[in-house]
Amino acid sequence: MKKKILNILNIAFLTTTIGFIADGDVKEPTASIRFFEFFMMTGIVFTLICIIYFSYAFAKKNLLKA
Repeated sequence: MKKKILNILNIAFLTTTIGFIADGDVKEPTASIRFFEFFMMTGIVFTLICIIYFSYAFAKKNLLKA
């Protein structure tokens, strides 16, 4: 379980980093706002991937049990 969560966190960091590099918007002037945005976006992506992955795993487990 811990390895799965760490893998999902790595995917979220990678996705967020690629998104920030590819983003063409004007950057905020302060570094603290940039870090806040980066970590909040990482948290959102991590949460969404966890919801999708664990919902799929739960449904798959229950369907195979029935």
